[in-house]
Amino acid sequence: MSYDGHVTPGDAPATRDTGLARISKISVSDMHNNVYLVTDAVTGEALLIDAADDWPAIRDMIDADGGRVTQIATTHRHWDHVRALQDAVSATGARTLAGADDADELPVAAEVRLADGDTVRVGDLTLDVVALRGHTPGSVAFSFTGTDGFTHLFTGDSLFPGGVGATNHADYQSFPQLIDDVEQRVFGRYGDQTWVYPGHGDDTTLGAERPHLAQWRDRGW
Repeated sequence: MSYDGHVTPGDAPATRDTGLARISKISVSDMHNNVYLVTDAVTGEALLIDAADDWPAIRDMIDADGGRVTQIATTHRHWDHVRALQDAVSATGARTLAGADDADELPVAAEVRLADGDTVRVGDLTLDVVALRGHTPGSVAFSFTGTDGFTHLFTGDSLFPGGVGATNHADYQSFPQLIDDVEQRVFGRYGDQTWVYPGHGDDTTLGAERPHLAQWRDRGW
């Protein structure tokens, strides 16, 4: 497999065929925010995940993919993940989705308010919604299992290579809540062949991260 999940701002999209869907990934801004496009292989309908910044770069990724963006999901409320949201909605007319407790904090309030256990249908593709509280109250992740032997999990800023997201910036953040949700709702539900697509930086797998869970909990971040 040529896809390794490593992109930097200005790079062409990294693309991956999972059988059921195509995944495209770019990095934008000086914060290296990741933007993902998940396109159903049958219908061409696409889900854009985190319109973080640089709408022209996101538009180019969509054009190169050839799919139709019908929905835009935001993993969480933080400003660096939503700077191109208004432009993306205006250009595509797509339906907006976010976790219920973050939905009103976005530049474009989410039309669909998501909870743990919900599903999102994109053409013939169904993605599961995982609520991961702690980095923000309404952070959500999205997953589907391809025919390539992997489950594909988009975690926003709740899980990265080497640990969970930051929980030291605001009153509403909670490390105990986040590590509990990540352990129970991610590592407790998904196997080691789960590929993790985070909100910044490189990808990882649950198999690579699982041995370090106790260390993360002990260190407190």
